Amino acid sequence: MSVSLAPRLAAKRSHDELAALAAEGNAELGSLTDHEATASEVVGWVARHFGADAAAVACSMADAALPHLVAEQLPGVDVLFLDTGYHFTETYATRDEVARALDVRIVDVTPEQTVAEQDAEFGVRLFERDAALCCARRKVAPLQEALGGYEVWFTGVRRDESPTRTDTPLVTFDERNGLVKVNPVAAWSFDDVLAYAAAHRAPVNLLVDFGYPSIGCEPCTKPVAPGEDPRSGRWAGTSKTECGLHL
Repeated sequence: MSVSLAPRLAAKRSHDELAALAAEGNAELGSLTDHEATASEVVGWVARHFGADAAAVACSMADAALPHLVAEQLPGVDVLFLDTGYHFTETYATRDEVARALDVRIVDVTPEQTVAEQDAEFGVRLFERDAALCCARRKVAPLQEALGGYEVWFTGVRRDESPTRTDTPLVTFDERNGLVKVNPVAAWSFDDVLAYAAAHRAPVNLLVDFGYPSIGCEPCTKPVAPGEDPRSGRWAGTSKTECGLHL
């Protein structure tokens, strides 16, 4: 069952303490070196320095490889689902299956306005006229508010996804959101993600089998042909490549 609850962390360490931890973790885990830690080792580092109550996993529900990976060492961890109001039916079904199958707590993160309320203020189909503003209101701002009660968040960002992600570290300090940001699968490929999900029976969005390797909001996501950039189906036909969550 999905829930919309506040984070469970009682007290949060200071900005300087968390920034220092992030620097230590980046050095210890060898980001972008020949001796870089594995995804499981990265999660293990987080488990040693943070409790499950201090951590959150951001998940688009394209697959549940990352939630499964984290829950193996941080059972009961919060998984944040940005419910923009524009998702595919299959994405909501994947969220519900993740809640059923994994030892996690799904937290639905919703925007301040419903789609109808946004339409009334900005006009219908804002995503066609100003995709950046739509993402800012329905993704970036809600996530920033949700992350305020945590010390660390996990993302599924991978270096092979786009040129803007090539230098993604395993651990960094997220200045904008004021917490440690961990990218344990940064070195993985899309095939690695699917192989992990298959090996551990982690749910995968049905749309993946229909040419959707990267899944966002339904109006802004198109299938891609085999061999094409996996993120080329996001905001297809525009210059936009990122929603703003990882800038």
